[in-house]
Amino acid sequence: MKAMEEKILKDGVVLPGNILKVGTFLNQQIDIAFMTEVGKEVARLFAGQNVTKVMTIEASGIPFATLIAQAMGVDEVIVKKHASANVSGDVYSAEIYSYTHGNSYTAVVSKEYLKETDCVLLADDFLACGNALKGMMKMVEEAKAQLVGCVAAIEKGFQGGGDELRAKGIHVESLAIVEKMEDDGSILFR
Repeated sequence: MKAMEEKILKDGVVLPGNILKVGTFLNQQIDIAFMTEVGKEVARLFAGQNVTKVMTIEASGIPFATLIAQAMGVDEVIVKKHASANVSGDVYSAEIYSYTHGNSYTAVVSKEYLKETDCVLLADDFLACGNALKGMMKMVEEAKAQLVGCVAAIEKGFQGGGDELRAKGIHVESLAIVEKMEDDGSILFR
């Protein structure tokens, strides 16, 4: 999506450690008009695939997934990063390592929100090594639901997660794939 690349170049900031800060439009402050169009584009990319749920992990992927679910007219399922009092009963869980935060956590989702009859699209704001998506894929598999595919607003192609998933035959769409980021702030797209 050329518009995502242009938005990254206009509003993104490259930070040390291969971190791309896009908080001005994607995951801290949301450019609703732009992200609504992004949601429509994802709905177009996965049209005809009978998606019944869009699933993401809290917190920064929520706005992206919400606008996709809205454009598709389906429910959104939010995986919690930690068990809490409002996640009761049986849950699906997965251990996930966060590249951004440099730690692992046990993500959970109540079994009542993910059924065998669901066709699930996994969504996340960033795809780097693919750990969040792999964790959610484990939950979809445990639920015996159907994985339709994965979508990321921005993929860090140089970290290989998207290519690894594609090599396994998984339908992965990324609206922008960053191939290289330089310390001077320059960004090269695939």
